[in-house]
Amino acid sequence: MSVVVRLLLCLLVFCATDALAKSAAAPAAAPADALIWRGDHTTGRAIMEDLAKEYAKARLGKISLQPFSTVSGLDAVNNGSADIAGSARGKYARRVEEANLEFAPIALDAAVLITHPKNPVGSLTLKQVHDIYFGRITNWKDLGGPDKEINLYGIAAPLDGVEYSLRELIYGKGDQPVAVPRLYINTAKLEEAITLDPAGLGLSTLANSFANKGVKALAIDGVQASVRSVTDGSYPLYITLYTVNRADSPKQAAIDKYRAFLATPAAHDIFRRHQLIPYADAAALLANNDERIRRIDEQVGRVAVTTAVAASGPATAAPAPRSAPHATLSAATAVAPTSATAEAARANLARAEAKKQAETEAKAAKAAAKSGKSGN
Repeated sequence: MSVVVRLLLCLLVFCATDALAKSAAAPAAAPADALIWRGDHTTGRAIMEDLAKEYAKARLGKISLQPFSTVSGLDAVNNGSADIAGSARGKYARRVEEANLEFAPIALDAAVLITHPKNPVGSLTLKQVHDIYFGRITNWKDLGGPDKEINLYGIAAPLDGVEYSLRELIYGKGDQPVAVPRLYINTAKLEEAITLDPAGLGLSTLANSFANKGVKALAIDGVQASVRSVTDGSYPLYITLYTVNRADSPKQAAIDKYRAFLATPAAHDIFRRHQLIPYADAAALLANNDERIRRIDEQVGRVAVTTAVAASGPATAAPAPRSAPHATLSAATAVAPTSATAEAARANLARAEAKKQAETEAKAAKAAAKSGKSGN
């Protein structure tokens, strides 16, 4: 074999080896129909694992799951590190990160208050839920249970989907501050804590908790959460689950295919297995939403107060004027008695009253001194 031939063969081998090395080093491009899902554990645990399996089984594409929290999923979609997100709340208009996101409703779930199975309390009223989260009810004995402090658990992540949706129903605003001292990273960890704490109380969903024997879902006004009680409207605390994507996503074709899959009988069967109601099946229920909100408002006291004031008419005497510190404290305690705002208002009132008392005593001393001089 001539030297020239040997050189040519070596060159060919080198080029082939180099090409293989570069091919191995470079990451394979993701298929056009592959999607990354990120979102809250409620949506992830409830439906996404089974939906992803069915999606792959139908050869529609691959969905990689990254369950964590609501905001992490929405922000990942916004910055392009994920293609779709799962959320148990709608768009929060005050976050610029959500301005370019599209929220598509896919199913209804029930928000449920959960406690330990050994806790004798079986039902709460809407008013009790309202007052528990405001810190006005702090002992199980006030709910018909043992004389134990309520260990109230919540989610630490801001604007958590389930927490937001419950507060929106109970208080009329999803970002309402509440008195929840024990915080967990997601509903999975919260449920774990409840299984160990007979005095614990927290929030989950029907889809998350129905198969968890370590927790007990509390009825609301005597009505237990179920597909039937949500469908007929007798259980009032149902919420909407959404799939979310960027309006200008480069994966729009794959996202459209995924959304079309969510409307199929196969996807709806998965929803129902997880105690969810497909959004397409909830038209009658959604048509009565205004009536549901009116009933909740009445039971927690918002409408009743407004109606009473309106009915009193102009002949009713105006309430006695209150000083600014008193008014501030009243407003703060009406919202959340144990909040930092309420505590600051109490401290401010105490300072104002101490100052007023000192001024009164100083005036009295001055008057006494003056009286003594005139007597001499």
